[in-house]
Amino acid sequence: MNRKWIALLMTGSLLIGAGSTYVGMQWAVAKGETFSLGSKETENAQIISAEGLKKVEQAYSLILTSYVEKVEEDKLVEGAIQGMLTKLEDPYSVYMDKKTAKQFSETLESSFEGIGAEVSMIDNKVIIVSPFKDSPAEKAGLKPNDQILKVDGESVEGLDLYEATLKIRGKKGTTVELEIGRQGLKEPLKVEVKRDEIPQITVHADMKQHAGDKIGYLEITTFSEHTAKEFKKELAVLEDQGMNSLIIDVRGNPGGLLSSVEEVLKEMITEMKPIYQIEERSGEKTRFFSSLKERKPYPIVVLTDKGSASASEILAGAMKEAGSYPIVGEKTFGKGTVQQAVPMGDGSNIKLTLFKWLTPDGNWIHKNGIKPTVAVEQPKLYHTHPIQMEQSLKQDMNSEQVKNAQEILEGIGYAPGRTDGYFSTQTEMAVRAFQRKRGMAVTGIIDSKTAAALEEAAREEMKKEENDAQLQTAIKLLAK
Repeated sequence: MNRKWIALLMTGSLLIGAGSTYVGMQWAVAKGETFSLGSKETENAQIISAEGLKKVEQAYSLILTSYVEKVEEDKLVEGAIQGMLTKLEDPYSVYMDKKTAKQFSETLESSFEGIGAEVSMIDNKVIIVSPFKDSPAEKAGLKPNDQILKVDGESVEGLDLYEATLKIRGKKGTTVELEIGRQGLKEPLKVEVKRDEIPQITVHADMKQHAGDKIGYLEITTFSEHTAKEFKKELAVLEDQGMNSLIIDVRGNPGGLLSSVEEVLKEMITEMKPIYQIEERSGEKTRFFSSLKERKPYPIVVLTDKGSASASEILAGAMKEAGSYPIVGEKTFGKGTVQQAVPMGDGSNIKLTLFKWLTPDGNWIHKNGIKPTVAVEQPKLYHTHPIQMEQSLKQDMNSEQVKNAQEILEGIGYAPGRTDGYFSTQTEMAVRAFQRKRGMAVTGIIDSKTAAALEEAAREEMKKEENDAQLQTAIKLLAK
Protein backbone atom coordinates (compact mmCIF):
# COMPACT_ATOMS: atom_id res chain seq x y z
CA MET A 1 0.00 0.00 0.00
CA ASN A 2 1.20 3.51 -0.85
CA ARG A 3 1.17 5.26 2.53
CA LYS A 4 1.30 8.71 0.92
CA TRP A 5 -2.31 8.48 -0.10
CA ILE A 6 -3.63 6.92 3.09
CA ALA A 7 -6.04 9.53 4.35
CA LEU A 8 -4.60 11.91 6.89
CA LEU A 9 -8.07 12.79 8.04
CA MET A 10 -9.22 10.46 10.82
CA THR A 11 -12.20 12.46 12.06
CA GLY A 12 -14.13 11.96 8.83
CA SER A 13 -16.57 14.67 9.87
CA LEU A 14 -16.71 18.42 10.01
CA LEU A 15 -14.95 20.65 12.47
CA ILE A 16 -17.13 23.54 13.51
CA GLY A 17 -14.71 26.33 14.30
CA ALA A 18 -11.76 24.67 12.63
CA GLY A 19 -11.18 27.59 10.34
CA SER A 20 -11.73 31.28 9.77
CA THR A 21 -15.33 32.43 10.14
CA TYR A 22 -16.63 29.10 8.98
CA VAL A 23 -17.61 25.59 9.83
CA GLY A 24 -14.54 23.88 8.41
CA MET A 25 -12.89 20.55 7.88
CA GLN A 26 -9.39 19.12 7.84
CA TRP A 27 -8.41 17.91 4.40
CA ALA A 28 -7.59 14.28 3.92
CA VAL A 29 -4.88 14.83 1.34
CA ALA A 30 -1.42 16.17 2.00
CA LYS A 31 -0.53 19.24 -0.05
CA GLY A 32 0.88 18.48 -3.47
CA GLU A 33 -0.37 14.90 -3.53
CA THR A 34 -2.75 13.53 -6.11
CA PHE A 35 -4.99 10.50 -6.10
CA SER A 36 -4.32 7.80 -8.66
CA LEU A 37 -5.47 4.27 -9.36
CA GLY A 38 -3.37 1.34 -10.35
CA SER A 39 -3.71 -0.29 -13.76
CA LYS A 40 -6.06 -3.02 -12.54
CA GLU A 41 -8.46 -0.54 -10.97
CA THR A 42 -8.31 1.68 -14.05
CA GLU A 43 -9.12 -1.26 -16.29
CA ASN A 44 -12.11 -2.20 -14.14
CA ALA A 45 -13.29 1.41 -14.17
CA GLN A 46 -13.26 1.42 -17.98
CA ILE A 47 -15.37 -1.74 -18.09
CA ILE A 48 -17.90 -0.18 -15.72
CA SER A 49 -17.94 3.02 -17.81
CA ALA A 50 -18.68 1.11 -21.00
CA GLU A 51 -21.37 -1.18 -19.60
CA GLY A 52 -22.75 -0.09 -16.24
CA LEU A 53 -22.99 3.62 -16.97
CA LYS A 54 -24.90 3.29 -20.24
CA LYS A 55 -28.22 3.63 -18.42
CA VAL A 56 -26.97 6.73 -16.61
CA GLU A 57 -25.94 8.20 -19.95
CA GLN A 58 -29.37 7.54 -21.40
CA ALA A 59 -31.13 9.10 -18.40
CA TYR A 60 -28.85 12.12 -18.53
CA SER A 61 -29.50 12.66 -22.24
CA LEU A 62 -33.26 12.16 -21.84
CA ILE A 63 -33.61 14.69 -19.03
CA LEU A 64 -31.30 17.21 -20.66
CA THR A 65 -33.12 17.18 -24.01
CA SER A 66 -36.74 16.32 -23.15
CA TYR A 67 -37.65 17.46 -19.62
CA VAL A 68 -40.50 19.99 -19.58
CA GLU A 69 -38.20 22.73 -18.30
CA LYS A 70 -34.61 23.56 -19.17
CA VAL A 71 -32.11 21.84 -16.87
CA GLU A 72 -28.56 23.02 -16.27
CA GLU A 73 -26.01 20.43 -17.36
CA ASP A 74 -23.72 20.81 -14.34
CA LYS A 75 -26.61 20.34 -11.92
CA LEU A 76 -27.46 17.00 -13.52
CA VAL A 77 -23.84 15.86 -13.26
CA GLU A 78 -23.55 16.90 -9.64
CA GLY A 79 -26.92 15.33 -8.87
CA ALA A 80 -25.70 12.04 -10.31
CA ILE A 81 -22.56 12.18 -8.17
CA GLN A 82 -24.59 13.03 -5.06
CA GLY A 83 -26.94 10.17 -5.83
CA MET A 84 -24.12 7.64 -6.10
CA LEU A 85 -22.63 8.77 -2.80
CA THR A 86 -26.03 8.71 -1.09
CA LYS A 87 -26.44 5.08 -2.14
CA LEU A 88 -23.29 4.23 -0.17
CA GLU A 89 -25.16 5.16 3.05
CA ASP A 90 -21.84 6.39 4.42
CA PRO A 91 -22.00 9.80 6.16
CA TYR A 92 -18.24 10.21 5.72
CA SER A 93 -18.25 9.90 1.92
CA VAL A 94 -19.38 13.25 0.55
CA TYR A 95 -19.19 15.47 -2.53
CA MET A 96 -18.28 19.16 -2.45
CA ASP A 97 -18.96 21.29 -5.49
CA LYS A 98 -16.41 23.82 -6.69
CA LYS A 99 -17.84 26.69 -4.64
CA THR A 100 -18.05 24.71 -1.40
CA ALA A 101 -14.60 23.17 -1.83
CA LYS A 102 -13.12 26.63 -2.47
CA GLN A 103 -14.75 28.05 0.67
CA PHE A 104 -13.38 25.29 2.86
CA SER A 105 -9.94 25.44 1.26
CA GLU A 106 -9.64 29.21 1.73
CA THR A 107 -10.77 29.20 5.33
CA LEU A 108 -8.29 26.50 6.28
CA GLU A 109 -5.46 28.91 5.53
CA SER A 110 -6.51 31.54 8.06
CA SER A 111 -7.06 31.73 11.82
CA PHE A 112 -9.37 29.40 13.68
CA GLU A 113 -12.79 30.89 14.38
CA GLY A 114 -16.23 29.39 14.92
CA ILE A 115 -18.22 27.76 17.72
CA GLY A 116 -15.66 25.01 18.39
CA ALA A 117 -17.36 21.65 18.02
CA GLU A 118 -17.00 18.56 15.87
CA VAL A 119 -20.15 17.35 14.09
CA SER A 120 -21.00 14.32 12.00
CA MET A 121 -23.97 12.86 10.12
CA ILE A 122 -25.31 9.74 11.84
CA ASP A 123 -28.51 8.04 10.61
CA ASN A 124 -29.28 11.22 8.64
CA LYS A 125 -29.06 13.31 11.80
CA VAL A 126 -26.56 16.11 12.41
CA ILE A 127 -24.88 15.03 15.64
CA ILE A 128 -22.28 16.80 17.78
CA VAL A 129 -19.34 14.45 18.29
CA SER A 130 -17.70 16.73 20.82
CA PRO A 131 -17.28 20.40 21.69
CA PHE A 132 -13.66 21.53 22.02
CA LYS A 133 -12.24 22.37 25.43
CA ASP A 134 -13.10 25.92 26.57
CA SER A 135 -14.79 26.61 23.23
CA PRO A 136 -17.96 28.71 22.78
CA ALA A 137 -19.84 25.44 22.17
CA GLU A 138 -18.68 23.95 25.48
CA LYS A 139 -19.40 27.17 27.40
CA ALA A 140 -22.91 27.26 25.91
CA GLY A 141 -23.56 23.77 27.28
CA LEU A 142 -23.40 21.68 24.10
CA LYS A 143 -22.52 18.03 24.72
CA PRO A 144 -21.48 14.92 22.75
CA ASN A 145 -24.41 13.23 20.98
CA ASP A 146 -26.55 16.38 20.92
CA GLN A 147 -28.61 16.47 17.72
CA ILE A 148 -28.77 19.78 15.86
CA LEU A 149 -32.40 20.23 14.80
CA LYS A 150 -32.49 23.87 13.69
CA VAL A 151 -30.04 26.66 12.97
CA ASP A 152 -31.41 30.16 13.56
CA GLY A 153 -34.92 28.73 13.42
CA GLU A 154 -34.43 26.84 10.15
CA SER A 155 -34.62 23.04 10.14
CA VAL A 156 -31.58 21.07 8.96
CA GLU A 157 -33.75 18.08 8.00
CA GLY A 158 -32.99 16.96 4.48
CA LEU A 159 -29.70 18.85 4.30
CA ASP A 160 -26.39 17.07 3.89
CA LEU A 161 -23.66 17.67 6.43
CA TYR A 162 -21.99 20.43 4.42
CA GLU A 163 -25.23 22.33 3.86
CA ALA A 164 -26.11 22.09 7.55
CA THR A 165 -22.72 23.20 8.78
CA LEU A 166 -22.53 26.09 6.33
CA LYS A 167 -25.60 27.47 8.11
CA ILE A 168 -23.66 27.43 11.39
CA ARG A 169 -20.62 29.21 10.01
CA GLY A 170 -20.16 32.93 10.60
CA LYS A 171 -17.85 35.67 11.74
CA LYS A 172 -16.22 35.96 15.15
CA GLY A 173 -18.46 37.92 17.51
CA THR A 174 -21.70 36.93 15.78
CA THR A 175 -24.26 34.67 17.44
CA VAL A 176 -26.00 31.56 16.15
CA GLU A 177 -29.04 29.95 17.77
CA LEU A 178 -29.10 26.16 17.70
CA GLU A 179 -32.12 24.05 18.55
CA ILE A 180 -30.81 20.86 20.14
CA GLY A 181 -32.35 17.46 20.76
CA ARG A 182 -30.81 15.72 23.74
CA GLN A 183 -31.34 12.19 25.01
CA GLY A 184 -33.39 12.20 28.21
CA LEU A 185 -35.16 15.48 27.45
CA LYS A 186 -38.66 15.56 25.96
CA GLU A 187 -38.40 19.13 24.71
CA PRO A 188 -35.62 20.54 22.51
CA LEU A 189 -33.16 23.06 23.92
CA LYS A 190 -32.47 26.42 22.33
CA VAL A 191 -28.82 27.35 22.76
CA GLU A 192 -27.23 30.62 21.68
CA VAL A 193 -23.53 30.34 20.82
CA LYS A 194 -21.31 33.36 20.22
CA ARG A 195 -18.66 32.53 17.64
CA ASP A 196 -15.09 33.19 18.69
CA GLU A 197 -11.47 32.32 17.94
CA ILE A 198 -10.63 28.69 18.72
CA PRO A 199 -7.22 28.13 20.38
CA GLN A 200 -4.74 26.29 18.16
CA ILE A 201 -2.67 24.85 21.01
CA THR A 202 -3.71 21.20 21.19
CA VAL A 203 -1.63 19.83 24.10
CA HIS A 204 -2.04 21.13 27.65
CA ALA A 205 0.39 19.95 30.36
CA ASP A 206 0.27 19.95 34.14
CA MET A 207 1.99 18.25 37.07
CA LYS A 208 -0.37 16.88 39.69
CA GLN A 209 0.76 16.02 43.21
CA HIS A 210 -0.70 13.02 45.03
CA ALA A 211 0.64 11.41 48.20
CA GLY A 212 4.14 12.58 47.39
CA ASP A 213 3.98 11.36 43.77
CA LYS A 214 4.42 13.59 40.76
CA ILE A 215 1.78 12.66 38.20
CA GLY A 216 2.26 14.15 34.74
CA TYR A 217 -0.91 15.18 32.92
CA LEU A 218 -1.17 15.75 29.15
CA GLU A 219 -4.50 16.70 27.64
CA ILE A 220 -4.75 16.41 23.85
CA THR A 221 -7.74 18.38 22.53
CA THR A 222 -7.34 17.40 18.86
CA PHE A 223 -4.70 15.86 16.57
CA SER A 224 -3.52 18.66 14.31
CA GLU A 225 -0.39 19.25 12.27
CA HIS A 226 1.71 20.32 15.26
CA THR A 227 0.21 18.11 17.98
CA ALA A 228 2.98 15.50 17.98
CA LYS A 229 5.63 18.22 18.29
CA GLU A 230 3.72 19.82 21.18
CA PHE A 231 3.27 16.43 22.85
CA LYS A 232 6.97 15.51 22.66
CA LYS A 233 7.98 18.91 24.03
CA GLU A 234 5.57 18.84 26.99
CA LEU A 235 6.35 15.18 27.74
CA ALA A 236 10.07 15.96 27.90
CA VAL A 237 9.41 18.84 30.32
CA LEU A 238 7.37 16.61 32.62
CA GLU A 239 10.03 13.91 32.53
CA ASP A 240 12.72 16.48 33.37
CA GLN A 241 10.61 17.56 36.33
CA GLY A 242 10.75 14.01 37.67
CA MET A 243 7.23 12.73 37.11
CA ASN A 244 6.48 9.25 38.47
CA SER A 245 3.52 8.45 36.20
CA LEU A 246 1.48 9.93 33.35
CA ILE A 247 -2.17 10.59 32.48
CA ILE A 248 -3.07 11.17 28.82
CA ASP A 249 -6.50 12.79 28.50
CA VAL A 250 -8.31 12.51 25.14
CA ARG A 251 -11.80 13.12 26.51
CA GLY A 252 -13.76 15.27 24.10
CA ASN A 253 -11.03 14.91 21.46
CA PRO A 254 -12.82 14.40 18.12
CA GLY A 255 -9.77 13.14 16.23
CA GLY A 256 -7.62 14.70 13.54
CA LEU A 257 -4.60 13.68 11.49
CA LEU A 258 -3.53 10.06 11.32
CA SER A 259 0.11 11.10 10.96
CA SER A 260 -0.18 13.11 14.17
CA VAL A 261 -1.55 10.35 16.39
CA GLU A 262 0.94 7.91 14.86
CA GLU A 263 3.87 10.13 15.91
CA VAL A 264 2.44 10.51 19.42
CA LEU A 265 2.07 6.75 19.80
CA LYS A 266 5.64 6.14 18.65
CA GLU A 267 6.72 7.82 21.90
CA MET A 268 5.03 5.12 24.00
CA ILE A 269 4.34 1.93 22.04
CA THR A 270 7.26 -0.44 21.38
CA GLU A 271 8.04 -2.34 18.20
CA MET A 272 6.60 -5.57 19.61
CA LYS A 273 3.06 -4.97 18.30
CA PRO A 274 1.56 -2.73 15.59
CA ILE A 275 0.22 0.69 16.52
CA TYR A 276 -2.79 0.16 14.23
CA GLN A 277 -3.73 -1.61 11.01
CA ILE A 278 -5.28 -0.44 7.74
CA GLU A 279 -7.61 -2.78 5.83
CA GLU A 280 -8.35 -2.29 2.13
CA ARG A 281 -11.57 -3.34 0.39
CA SER A 282 -9.79 -6.48 -0.82
CA GLY A 283 -9.27 -7.51 2.81
CA GLU A 284 -5.52 -6.93 2.59
CA LYS A 285 -4.17 -5.51 5.84
CA THR A 286 -1.13 -3.31 6.40
CA ARG A 287 0.29 -3.01 9.91
CA PHE A 288 2.13 0.08 11.14
CA PHE A 289 4.83 -0.16 13.79
CA SER A 290 6.86 2.03 16.08
CA SER A 291 10.64 1.63 16.27
CA LEU A 292 10.67 2.18 20.04
CA LYS A 293 12.75 -0.48 21.81
CA GLU A 294 11.70 -0.05 25.44
CA ARG A 295 8.58 0.98 27.32
CA LYS A 296 8.45 4.17 29.33
CA PRO A 297 9.79 3.58 32.86
CA TYR A 298 6.57 4.82 34.45
CA PRO A 299 2.89 3.75 34.41
CA ILE A 300 0.45 5.49 32.04
CA VAL A 301 -3.35 5.82 32.14
CA VAL A 302 -5.55 7.11 29.30
CA LEU A 303 -8.81 9.01 29.92
CA THR A 304 -11.64 8.65 27.36
CA ASP A 305 -15.31 9.52 27.04
CA LYS A 306 -18.02 9.29 24.38
CA GLY A 307 -16.59 12.43 22.76
CA SER A 308 -13.27 10.66 22.09
CA ALA A 309 -13.43 9.82 18.40
CA SER A 310 -11.39 8.48 15.50
CA ALA A 311 -7.70 9.40 15.99
CA SER A 312 -8.37 9.47 19.75
CA GLU A 313 -9.68 5.93 19.42
CA ILE A 314 -6.53 4.90 17.56
CA LEU A 315 -4.55 6.18 20.54
CA ALA A 316 -6.80 4.47 23.08
CA GLY A 317 -6.80 1.19 21.13
CA ALA A 318 -3.03 1.14 20.77
CA MET A 319 -2.41 2.03 24.40
CA LYS A 320 -4.85 -0.66 25.55
CA GLU A 321 -3.92 -3.53 23.21
CA ALA A 322 -0.31 -2.87 22.26
CA GLY A 323 0.81 -1.16 25.46
CA SER A 324 -1.44 -2.91 28.03
CA TYR A 325 -2.14 0.48 29.58
CA PRO A 326 -5.48 0.95 31.37
CA ILE A 327 -8.22 3.11 29.83
CA VAL A 328 -10.38 4.99 32.36
CA GLY A 329 -13.72 6.68 31.71
CA GLU A 330 -16.43 5.95 29.14
CA LYS A 331 -16.76 4.01 25.90
CA THR A 332 -15.51 6.04 22.93
CA PHE A 333 -17.50 7.35 19.95
CA GLY A 334 -16.86 4.56 17.44
CA LYS A 335 -15.45 5.69 14.08
CA GLY A 336 -13.25 3.14 12.35
CA THR A 337 -12.95 4.36 8.76
CA VAL A 338 -10.39 6.42 6.83
CA GLN A 339 -11.21 9.01 4.16
CA GLN A 340 -9.31 10.78 1.42
CA ALA A 341 -10.34 13.87 -0.52
CA VAL A 342 -10.05 13.16 -4.25
CA PRO A 343 -9.89 16.25 -6.52
CA MET A 344 -12.21 16.03 -9.53
CA GLY A 345 -10.20 18.38 -11.76
CA ASP A 346 -12.66 21.29 -11.83
CA GLY A 347 -12.17 22.47 -8.25
CA SER A 348 -14.74 20.10 -6.76
CA ASN A 349 -13.81 16.95 -4.86
CA ILE A 350 -15.13 13.74 -3.39
CA LYS A 351 -14.10 12.77 0.11
CA LEU A 352 -14.41 9.01 -0.04
CA THR A 353 -14.04 6.31 2.57
CA LEU A 354 -11.19 4.12 1.30
CA PHE A 355 -10.10 2.00 4.25
CA LYS A 356 -11.00 0.61 7.62
CA TRP A 357 -8.56 1.12 10.45
CA LEU A 358 -8.15 -1.68 12.98
CA THR A 359 -6.68 -1.84 16.46
CA PRO A 360 -3.34 -3.61 17.05
CA ASP A 361 -5.21 -6.89 17.63
CA GLY A 362 -7.24 -6.43 14.44
CA ASN A 363 -10.50 -5.22 16.01
CA TRP A 364 -12.77 -2.90 14.01
CA ILE A 365 -14.39 -0.49 16.48
CA HIS A 366 -16.73 1.24 14.00
CA LYS A 367 -20.08 2.11 15.67
CA ASN A 368 -18.93 0.15 18.74
CA GLY A 369 -16.20 2.28 20.25
CA ILE A 370 -13.50 1.18 22.68
CA LYS A 371 -14.59 0.05 26.12
CA PRO A 372 -12.61 1.41 29.07
CA THR A 373 -10.63 -0.91 31.30
CA VAL A 374 -12.14 0.93 34.28
CA ALA A 375 -15.59 2.36 33.53
CA VAL A 376 -16.30 5.62 35.39
CA GLU A 377 -19.22 8.00 34.85
CA GLN A 378 -19.03 11.61 35.85
CA PRO A 379 -21.32 12.96 38.63
CA LYS A 380 -24.85 14.09 37.71
CA LEU A 381 -23.70 17.71 37.58
CA TYR A 382 -21.76 16.93 34.38
CA HIS A 383 -24.98 15.79 32.71
CA THR A 384 -27.08 18.88 33.47
CA HIS A 385 -28.35 21.18 30.74
CA PRO A 386 -28.75 24.92 30.18
CA ILE A 387 -31.88 26.08 32.05
CA GLN A 388 -34.59 27.04 29.54
CA MET A 389 -37.84 28.63 30.60
CA GLU A 390 -40.66 30.72 29.22
CA GLN A 391 -41.45 31.94 32.72
CA SER A 392 -39.64 32.03 36.06
CA LEU A 393 -39.49 28.78 38.02
CA LYS A 394 -41.08 28.91 41.48
CA GLN A 395 -42.68 26.83 44.22
CA ASP A 396 -45.24 24.16 43.25
CA MET A 397 -44.17 24.12 39.58
CA ASN A 398 -43.33 20.73 38.09
CA SER A 399 -41.21 20.44 34.91
CA GLU A 400 -38.05 19.16 33.29
CA GLN A 401 -36.45 22.56 33.80
CA VAL A 402 -37.14 22.46 37.54
CA LYS A 403 -35.58 18.99 37.65
CA ASN A 404 -32.52 20.30 35.79
CA ALA A 405 -32.20 23.25 38.20
CA GLN A 406 -32.52 20.90 41.18
CA GLU A 407 -29.71 18.70 39.85
CA ILE A 408 -27.51 21.77 39.41
CA LEU A 409 -28.30 22.96 42.95
CA GLU A 410 -27.47 19.52 44.35
CA GLY A 411 -24.27 19.31 42.29
CA ILE A 412 -22.96 22.68 43.52
CA GLY A 413 -23.63 21.92 47.18
CA TYR A 414 -27.14 23.21 47.85
CA ALA A 415 -29.75 20.66 49.02
CA PRO A 416 -32.95 21.02 46.95
CA GLY A 417 -34.62 18.19 48.89
CA ARG A 418 -35.71 16.37 45.74
CA THR A 419 -34.62 16.13 42.10
CA ASP A 420 -37.80 14.86 40.46
CA GLY A 421 -38.93 18.17 38.95
CA TYR A 422 -41.36 19.32 41.67
CA PHE A 423 -40.41 22.76 43.04
CA SER A 424 -40.77 22.06 46.77
CA THR A 425 -40.33 24.29 49.82
CA GLN A 426 -36.87 22.76 50.31
CA THR A 427 -35.98 23.63 46.71
CA GLU A 428 -37.03 27.23 47.32
CA MET A 429 -34.85 27.33 50.44
CA ALA A 430 -31.90 26.03 48.39
CA VAL A 431 -32.50 28.73 45.75
CA ARG A 432 -32.64 31.40 48.47
CA ALA A 433 -29.37 30.14 49.97
CA PHE A 434 -27.72 30.24 46.55
CA GLN A 435 -28.97 33.75 45.82
CA ARG A 436 -27.79 34.96 49.23
CA LYS A 437 -24.33 33.46 48.70
CA ARG A 438 -24.07 35.13 45.29
CA GLY A 439 -25.18 38.54 46.56
CA MET A 440 -28.38 38.46 44.51
CA ALA A 441 -31.92 39.46 45.40
CA VAL A 442 -33.19 36.66 47.68
CA THR A 443 -36.54 35.64 46.18
CA GLY A 444 -36.45 31.85 46.06
CA ILE A 445 -37.55 32.17 42.43
CA ILE A 446 -35.39 31.09 39.50
CA ASP A 447 -35.60 33.93 37.02
CA SER A 448 -33.30 34.36 34.01
CA LYS A 449 -30.62 36.05 36.13
CA THR A 450 -30.61 33.27 38.74
CA ALA A 451 -30.65 30.61 35.99
CA ALA A 452 -27.55 32.17 34.39
CA ALA A 453 -25.80 32.29 37.78
CA LEU A 454 -26.65 28.62 38.42
CA GLU A 455 -25.20 27.63 35.05
CA GLU A 456 -22.03 29.61 35.73
CA ALA A 457 -21.69 28.00 39.17
CA ALA A 458 -22.10 24.57 37.57
CA ARG A 459 -19.31 25.32 35.08
CA GLU A 460 -17.07 26.46 37.94
CA GLU A 461 -17.68 23.25 39.88
CA MET A 462 -17.08 21.04 36.84
CA LYS A 463 -13.67 22.66 36.37
CA LYS A 464 -12.59 21.64 39.87
CA GLU A 465 -10.38 18.56 39.74
CA GLU A 466 -11.84 17.09 42.93
CA ASN A 467 -15.23 16.80 41.18
CA ASP A 468 -13.79 15.03 38.12
CA ALA A 469 -14.50 11.39 39.03
CA GLN A 470 -12.67 10.03 35.99
CA LEU A 471 -9.51 12.02 36.67
CA GLN A 472 -9.56 11.11 40.36
CA THR A 473 -9.94 7.43 39.48
CA ALA A 474 -6.93 7.63 37.15
CA ILE A 475 -4.86 9.30 39.88
CA LYS A 476 -5.80 6.63 42.43
CA LEU A 477 -5.07 3.88 39.93
CA LEU A 478 -1.58 5.27 39.35
CA ALA A 479 -1.02 5.66 43.09
CA LYS A 480 -1.49 1.90 43.50
